[in-house]
Amino acid sequence: MIQDRSKLKIIDNSGSKIGVCFKIISGFKKRYARMGELIFLSIKKLRNKRRSTSKTKKGEIYSALLLRTKEKKKSFCGDSLNFFDNASVLINKKNKFIGTRIFGTIPKFLRKTKFLRVTTLSSGVS
Repeated sequence: MIQDRSKLKIIDNSGSKIGVCFKIISGFKKRYARMGELIFLSIKKLRNKRRSTSKTKKGEIYSALLLRTKEKKKSFCGDSLNFFDNASVLINKKNKFIGTRIFGTIPKFLRKTKFLRVTTLSSGVS
């Protein structure tokens, strides 16, 4: 579960590396966000190689889609799904992805959300 001031890895090729969540978009006075939900985050660190050609800047505010959390998620068949880190992908104001690739695996249930394009951009689905 992600809440205010949680650090997240940004796993697309937009040029940013680490962001901090400061607001959960979905829901009124919602305290925690789970996989597949939207949040607002601030960029805290950029990637070393892409500082000059980065699509983002340090300190800017973006909306992001949560792709991985450390929290276990149980499926209908009894299996549990958890990851080793908290990760997200940056989105612009028109709900389009800023990056063109997503690094690492993403959960399979995101195919049924309105962000179907996530599965085509990622390298693996678990």
